[in-house]
Amino acid sequence: MAVHNYDVVVIGSGPAGESAAINAAKHGKRVAIVERQSSVGGNCTHWGTIPSKALRHQVKQIMQFNTNRMFRDIGEPRWFSFPKVLERSRVTIDQQVELRTKFYSRNRIDLFFGVARFRDEHTVVVRDNHEGAEELTAPQFVIATGSRPYRPADVNFRHPRIYCSDTILGLSHTPRTLIIYGAGVIGSEYASIFSGLGVKVDLIDTRERLLSFLDDEISDALSYELRNNGVLIRHNEAYRSVEGDEAGVVVNLESGKRLRADAFLWANGRTGNTDELGLENIGLEPNGRGQLQVDGHYRTQIPHIYAVGDVIGWPSLASAAYDQGRSASDEFLGEEFRFVDDIPTGIYTIPEISSVGKTERELTEAKVPYEVAQAFFKDTARAQITGDTAGMLKILFHRETLEILGIHCFGDQASEIVHIGQAIMQQKGEANTLRYFINTTFNYPTMAEAYRIAAQNGLNRLF
Repeated sequence: MAVHNYDVVVIGSGPAGESAAINAAKHGKRVAIVERQSSVGGNCTHWGTIPSKALRHQVKQIMQFNTNRMFRDIGEPRWFSFPKVLERSRVTIDQQVELRTKFYSRNRIDLFFGVARFRDEHTVVVRDNHEGAEELTAPQFVIATGSRPYRPADVNFRHPRIYCSDTILGLSHTPRTLIIYGAGVIGSEYASIFSGLGVKVDLIDTRERLLSFLDDEISDALSYELRNNGVLIRHNEAYRSVEGDEAGVVVNLESGKRLRADAFLWANGRTGNTDELGLENIGLEPNGRGQLQVDGHYRTQIPHIYAVGDVIGWPSLASAAYDQGRSASDEFLGEEFRFVDDIPTGIYTIPEISSVGKTERELTEAKVPYEVAQAFFKDTARAQITGDTAGMLKILFHRETLEILGIHCFGDQASEIVHIGQAIMQQKGEANTLRYFINTTFNYPTMAEAYRIAAQNGLNRLF
């Protein structure tokens, strides 16, 4: 068995592992990265963020084509199968893998493909698919193994019509009806995607409202748009059993309801990828969901072993994972450290949602004297031109200081629009003010202009 000595060994090549490895390499460290799959990118590139968002984009284009008045002269609306749409999305995955492979090559980072397992606190053994083994030693380790869909033992995922959010990307047909269990971010996104393809979707929510961490008004808007696209949302439900047969899947709910569909998608919860790491050899114990506990500097109970990304749980976002990986490596490199907590939420439903900062509910509970500034997309010239008129921008600000406290956006390009407000929120002292949007000239027509409209609306509410 060959032995390789490094300054840093990173396990996992998703956003968290990639940023940790590259940051360390930029500071002159000898770095190795271990990836269990045959190509880099992790769950983000191959099963999660990239394929689902590429898939969403294709579906959104189909929806626009079929509803655009200009194309009606061509003929009847066009129908596309799920596999056909998915095939086009895979182009993006290949491009991402190529790009990220170049990053590692450019920064002289050694890649090892195989399963990493700790032998002791300073050694991992990497075994590949051909029974080969390499031993890597280092004074610093970063665990960035990500997560996978949680699979309850009483649901038969070997059945050809029962899927999780990973296996759904291998769907070889287009179901006429689909049951999605779990109305979190993943469940809501796939409900949008499949309903956009004309599939009748039953979305089972275990809670009282969709995405309860969002601003209530935004959550209500999403519920309306999903229902408008034919999604039937069932709140406060839990499954009793999931039964697959030759014709499809039957779901029995605790409330006594029985639902039937061509296919079933489980989208309720994630599990950290820690079961094959040999953590018992170094005295680390994950929680019941396979996640590792870290301190405010992303250190595990073993000070020189860090954990970042989905494997530590919240917020389970690719953007946050990237920043966490960089911050963790900054910590052991002796650079300026930043704990990642100012995180914008990006949810790629149709239309998409993005928010940063406090919600109305949080500000009300904290008794903060805030006011609301609103702009509806239907009132902006750019949205009227593109036809994407569903949506709104909401700015929450302190009614005395005009400090921006929260930004919530629902509609086309929401995940881009929110960053304009986020930039102002990050300014210190008096620079964080609603008046910025009044005193700044925006291009016209743009979606950014919604900030000016909202700011004027908010100031008009003051007395």
